[in-house]
Amino acid sequence: MKVSNRVGLFSMCFAMSFPVVAEETLRIATVSNPDMERMQKLSPHFTKANPDIKLDWVVLDENSLRQKVTTDIATKSGQFDIVTIGAYETPLWAKQGWLVDLKGMPAEYDAQDIFPAVRESLSYEGGLYAAPFYAESSFTMYRSDLFDSVELVMPEQPSWDFIESAAAKISAKHTDVNGICLRGKVGWGENMALIMSMANSYGARLFDMEWQPELTGDAWGKTINDYTRLLQKYGPEQPEQQGFKELLNLFKDGKCAIWIDATVAASAITDPATSSVADKVAFASAPDAGLGKKSNWLWSWALGVSNASEKQEAAKRFVQWATSKEYIELVATSEGWSNVPPGTRQSLYQNQDYLAAAPFAELTLSAILSAEPNSPAVQEVPYKGIQFADIPEFTGIGTAIGSQVARALKGDISVSEAQENAQWVTSEVMSHAHFIGNK
Repeated sequence: MKVSNRVGLFSMCFAMSFPVVAEETLRIATVSNPDMERMQKLSPHFTKANPDIKLDWVVLDENSLRQKVTTDIATKSGQFDIVTIGAYETPLWAKQGWLVDLKGMPAEYDAQDIFPAVRESLSYEGGLYAAPFYAESSFTMYRSDLFDSVELVMPEQPSWDFIESAAAKISAKHTDVNGICLRGKVGWGENMALIMSMANSYGARLFDMEWQPELTGDAWGKTINDYTRLLQKYGPEQPEQQGFKELLNLFKDGKCAIWIDATVAASAITDPATSSVADKVAFASAPDAGLGKKSNWLWSWALGVSNASEKQEAAKRFVQWATSKEYIELVATSEGWSNVPPGTRQSLYQNQDYLAAAPFAELTLSAILSAEPNSPAVQEVPYKGIQFADIPEFTGIGTAIGSQVARALKGDISVSEAQENAQWVTSEVMSHAHFIGNK
């Protein structure tokens, strides 16, 4: 049976499997990333099959989304029925009773097809509280033509030292291209996603086993020094204003030689319809510092249902549709296999059509499977998470640290001052939260 026929049949059966109810409008909060914008574009397929449901979309940048959704969920105001959240929020919010357990998915949804590590990151006490829309790790994206021009070969597993030497050599020859692009915009999920992952590879850790912050340590100093030097010497102008979406656009416009960021970006930068360098892109692992840890993270953007929603059953229907195998086939039919949401389902990486269309697929899978959120640092730590720590206080701590690093990046303060400020605020938060000396 052709993919298009299967999609149509699924939509028909999907609609028939639920009773007809009075018309309801679901308010969906999501992030303004290409895959989510595509979901919004394709959502008429859902509403056509479910005429009793209308959709009201609120699409925001990453920082704004997190702020609005967190406020809505924590205050139980019910402004949003469906929220786009990730591996950090889901178990914490499920523990608080803020999310609906997505139990009862039909057999054809095949929850067991979801990669175990991704499913575990979105679960609490055995229940799945958010369904993964896409999952990602991080890796190195680079311009093969620029590497050829300076007679450099990117290793399959580059070091941070090699990355800096390559950025320097390319910048010297190609003054119209940024030698390297890295996140600089402040946010626990923006610049800190990269910085935390980089720090892990340098042997740093956020807390010791007694929850004492270690931000003034030598490993953190080397991390921040190298990060700021890379961007100050070879990065884009005003790097502190560049987040994931801004860097994605810079890379697609041919302005980045090397970009270390989320694997999900690969489909956009290799799409000739949107990228001016689509045929000049290659990939390698996230860099390491020779200590046995790569700087690759594990994340999933997922759809959860607010426990304050009065339309939970309708909301679960949409979540099921948007994260199903059939949705993947719908994207493949309308947008091409290389543009399907990656990283969530094992069956996708057994699909020869996808593997043939997505030159980044195998490295994406390797990066996801090799990420170690339960053991993120070189030394033992009391928390889980690679680019975050799985405690409620991390959102404030992460953003505060990211703000100090951004100040050092701008040259407003020294790296040592950034470390001291970050250490102070983190210690204060952990003391008030009764972590230090109590856990």
